[in-house]
Amino acid sequence: MDIHIVRMTQKYAVEALCWKYEKPYDFYNNVLTTSAIVELLGGGYYAMVDSSHRLIGFFCTGRSAKVPAGDRNAAYIEDCVDLGLGMNPQLTGKGHGDPFLKRILHFIEQEHKGKAIRLTVASFNKRAIQLYEKNHFIKEHQFRYKGIEFITMKRNNPSI
Repeated sequence: MDIHIVRMTQKYAVEALCWKYEKPYDFYNNVLTTSAIVELLGGGYYAMVDSSHRLIGFFCTGRSAKVPAGDRNAAYIEDCVDLGLGMNPQLTGKGHGDPFLKRILHFIEQEHKGKAIRLTVASFNKRAIQLYEKNHFIKEHQFRYKGIEFITMKRNNPSI
């Protein structure tokens, strides 16, 4: 899969916000609102496209990648690059996750040399957790938010 990272645009933001995932992943469905578009255009989001400029997925770093309850539960104390990501639901579960994640990790490791990368995942998302573990993320903290259990996972940057 040929994956290019580009700045998030309004077109890609609207498309990503309209994605609909099957149960139980429908937890990740968004609502298309002006504030949601503004969030994705706020600077910390990137679109991932194929060679035909079709949207494969997106990712963000920083505060947008954190779940609010994590701060209250001391899950985000360590200084790390926080990562949030989403893949087009038409591509999930078909073996595209590994190259997708590897492309993101390479980008972040180049931009943030020497910093660990942390992500937060819903604990029911076994498929994602397995992918993250395969890519050297280690489970760290657990906390609940709006009735869902979340796990933070950390990967040390190889350039450390």
